[in-house]
Amino acid sequence: MRKILVVEDESAILELLKFNLKKEGYQVEAATDGQKAIGLIKENSFDLIILDLMLPEIDGLEVCKYIRQKHGFNVYVIMLTAKGEEIDKIVGLEIGADDYMTKPFSPRELLARIKAAFRRNNKIENKHYLEKGDLKIDRDQYLCQYKSVPLELTPKQFALLMYLVENDGKVCTREELLSNVWGYDYLGDSRTVDVHIRQLRQNLESVHGEDDIPIQTLRGVGYRFRSGKY
Repeated sequence: MRKILVVEDESAILELLKFNLKKEGYQVEAATDGQKAIGLIKENSFDLIILDLMLPEIDGLEVCKYIRQKHGFNVYVIMLTAKGEEIDKIVGLEIGADDYMTKPFSPRELLARIKAAFRRNNKIENKHYLEKGDLKIDRDQYLCQYKSVPLELTPKQFALLMYLVENDGKVCTREELLSNVWGYDYLGDSRTVDVHIRQLRQNLESVHGEDDIPIQTLRGVGYRFRSGKY
């Protein structure tokens, strides 16, 4: 049974989420502030965390940062934000959130995203090893190396890189990446993909500088991984 932590200080939203998640068969824990959330994360292992941005005591960004710094990237994080907090959404993605939803949101859409996240993770786990050019990916060990240097990636970055590598040489549109990596028909803008691509490039650039990075941007079209010269 998948275990989910809901961190939300608005009681109506919290109860709605708990009801719908339990109805789907998930095991659910809840916290109403950031400090309690960190306490639960210290004592439990969660498969996914739904994390509100604006929380008492410790805000969602700090909780997300704690998750990534102390517990790695083995838990999927969906951040909840209010309208008009575009900068905070981007910051949340950059410090380790895998996805975000803007309030008010549809519980059905959130459940679809959760199922897609678990479904995508299961698919990735069935692909054991990939080697393309200077990049080596070992899914069993959850390891990724570029030019023999280990890369530290979030689950979403890892899944995105896997998809690009599997489609070596093919131009992947943002819509295609959202559909196949995020696993649902995304109704918002495509900047979610751009943020994760930028993070991947920064990881690769930290190893070899800006030259000859194997992820290409095709303006107005999408992205392409290239293991060779095209």
